[in-house]
Amino acid sequence: MATILRPYLFSWTDVERSSDLDRFAMLLAAIPDEALVCALEARRGHGRDIYPVRAMWNAVLAGIVMQHPSVASLLRELGRNAELRQICGFDPGQGSAAVPSPWAMSRFVASVVAQRRRIEAMFAELVGRLTTLLPDLGEELAFDGKAVPSFSTGRRRGSSGATSDPEAA
Repeated sequence: MATILRPYLFSWTDVERSSDLDRFAMLLAAIPDEALVCALEARRGHGRDIYPVRAMWNAVLAGIVMQHPSVASLLRELGRNAELRQICGFDPGQGSAAVPSPWAMSRFVASVVAQRRRIEAMFAELVGRLTTLLPDLGEELAFDGKAVPSFSTGRRRGSSGATSDPEAA
């Protein structure tokens, strides 16, 4: 019988069995987003505060976790899911009226994109936490993160030395 010498870092089965709301709560508990949210609040200044920055940011994260293909899809989900609205931080007393307009959400997403360095810093902090817990992380690990499939066989032509897909190694 073969023995697995290295246990997995965590089990995807546990994550996959969790509901979308549970996975979203896990993300909210782990992500170091305070600097980003403070910067977004400072950018807003004394402007209209119809939709709280933290609730809007949490809604963006919810859209990613729940794999909504568009802002419109996310807003529809927020409109019908009171528990999601509450977890995001929208006023539960307002019901579906608390859901941002498409225009407000689009402007907010643009302001988030403008904070790219802070977002990169969040990910760097998360990697730093993992590195502290797992000092050897990444030393013997590799993956193909490319979203576009390669169609190369990997064999080089004898005459030219080229492969059938020039972007494949």
